[in-house]
Amino acid sequence: MSLNGVGLLAAIIIGGLAGWLAERFMNSQMGLIANIVLGIIGALVLNFILAALGIAYTGWVAYLIIGFIGACLLIAAGRAVRG
Repeated sequence: MSLNGVGLLAAIIIGGLAGWLAERFMNSQMGLIANIVLGIIGALVLNFILAALGIAYTGWVAYLIIGFIGACLLIAAGRAVRG
């Protein structure tokens, strides 16, 4: 698991913040654990996509932005699957 310059504790905190921001932005109702999971998984998934395109980033601000975008994409995908 690549955390791109942030530690594990920072990844959890930043992931939670990114998930919370995505929850507010997408008008979704989730709990704290779901926010953390969405933020971290969103960052990892989008990091994989960006790495495949040759784009790299480091630092907690970039991790927050990537986590937010990734979490929004995961929320949208979940809504599309549910119908």
